[in-house]
Amino acid sequence: MVLPHKWRKAVLLLAAALLMAGLTVWWGGGAFGQDRNLYWGSSGSDVTKVQALLNRWGYYHGPIDGYYSGKTFQAVKEFQRKNGLAVDGVVGPRTWAALGVSTARKSGTTTFSSGTSRGVSDQSNVYLLARVIEGEAANESYTGKIAVGAVIINRMQSGKFPSTLPGVIYQPHAFESVTNGQYTRPVTNDSLRAAQQALSGYDPTGGALFFWNPFKPVSSWIWSRPVMTQIGQHVFAR
Repeated sequence: MVLPHKWRKAVLLLAAALLMAGLTVWWGGGAFGQDRNLYWGSSGSDVTKVQALLNRWGYYHGPIDGYYSGKTFQAVKEFQRKNGLAVDGVVGPRTWAALGVSTARKSGTTTFSSGTSRGVSDQSNVYLLARVIEGEAANESYTGKIAVGAVIINRMQSGKFPSTLPGVIYQPHAFESVTNGQYTRPVTNDSLRAAQQALSGYDPTGGALFFWNPFKPVSSWIWSRPVMTQIGQHVFAR
């Protein structure tokens, strides 16, 4: 059965809301979620998901309608350019991973992991967090790396920042390494392990929401935050 256009749009918007909440959506073998590579001309819930994420992070300003065309294409390319990916406008496995979306599927299902709590085991979340840890704390101790990861997880759970891992990481100007592209450097095993521990709940900062290097120029505002500890060259505050 072919849904009328207005019903189809309503279904897509509902799917976007469910997917952004990190739920598993059952399509029962329907047309949605079957082709994980998206490109100009694609349509369906996967396109809606991409549009919603890119809109949240300021890359996409068009309608969230589930149709992959010009504005979506340009937004995907800009996201790829900023994240050290091949700039081809195709949402393939590497772009999905950079978006923080799991491409693992079960028969008849497509699962999107939002990473809204500690204990997340999704490998794309681990790798995304490890990239930022590497960019922000490559020269820090192992504990210092975990501490940076813990700040990102704490932000997700605070209610004061986006509630998803990619949302926190891609918040404009939140992390210097994301802004300047340093987080695209190769990830070390220590950063991967640190990401896994931070996602599992280890927090050597005691609940910090901010960190900075006092030996670098920083906004005077940041010093108004209650300082909790210093690990290596980073000061951590709530």
